[in-house]
Amino acid sequence: MPTRRRAFLILASLALLAVLSIGLALTVGSLRIPPADVLSALLGREVPGIDVVLELRLPRALAGFACGGLLALAGALMQVLLRNPLADPYVLGISGGAGCGALFAILLGLPALGIDGLAFAGALGAMFLVFGLAHGDGSWTQTRLLLTGVIVAAGCGALVALMLAIAPEDRLRGMLYWLMGDLAQASGWLPGLLALVIGLALAMPFARELNLLARGMLQAQALGVAVNRLRYAIFLLASLATAASVTTAGSIGFVGLIVPHLVRLATGNDQRLLLPASVLAGGSLLVLADTLARTLIAPQQLPVGVLTALIGVPVFLILLSRQPK
Repeated sequence: MPTRRRAFLILASLALLAVLSIGLALTVGSLRIPPADVLSALLGREVPGIDVVLELRLPRALAGFACGGLLALAGALMQVLLRNPLADPYVLGISGGAGCGALFAILLGLPALGIDGLAFAGALGAMFLVFGLAHGDGSWTQTRLLLTGVIVAAGCGALVALMLAIAPEDRLRGMLYWLMGDLAQASGWLPGLLALVIGLALAMPFARELNLLARGMLQAQALGVAVNRLRYAIFLLASLATAASVTTAGSIGFVGLIVPHLVRLATGNDQRLLLPASVLAGGSLLVLADTLARTLIAPQQLPVGVLTALIGVPVFLILLSRQPK
């Protein structure tokens, strides 16, 4: 267990990283704005580029931080639920369900609010489908849940491929960008940020029970943990966090897989520290990746999901090679 002083230093360092990453996102771009002007714009003073900072970059940075934090929180919870340190928040088909809903909305030509609404509805539909099928006659194991999620994800993938095949060319680009993850089309930062705050606030009271569950179901039951109730709560919370993130920015891979694992290597497996640290690290990583995505070949922008994959794949392979045989 980390000491309070060490935990405070870790969280303070990650909070500083989050502030710096958002500050960098507000400064750099096709139009470079000095940090002093950015600070003046945030304080409400009239400076050149104030519209760019307040109306374009700040909402996008906050939406990116919210999505990264939600994915990292969902990943940390899923890794406890499945007792697998390399589990991913998308493993249960939530992203596939959201993709089906969003692409169907784009195919119909609905506005951004309709796309977000159908994406969230698709994510919830996939969540309840996986839960219902995995629960079955009352027996519910990690293996059954994982296999059900894989099958539902495969079915959603087939529907996504069908919609891409029949989509008109003028809508195909938007559909592909949504599937690759794109913060440029994030319609609002407030819902995602509220979901992040609420999700973390709901998860923290379960931190001690999650520490016991991570040691094994039988040990947790012997120590008085209501394992079934806790697993249902984790599944619901992780699924809703994933759904909120995917609805905001599309499918962004590897953040929920890599960040909790890296944080765990640095801080240990105490969920009281791991959960908030993962949120701060995940949000910072996605903000930095999105800043790179929109500046790398400016004025053209890349989908942020492409960069997170390019970063995540080598990191994942390095972590995998260092795992004990």
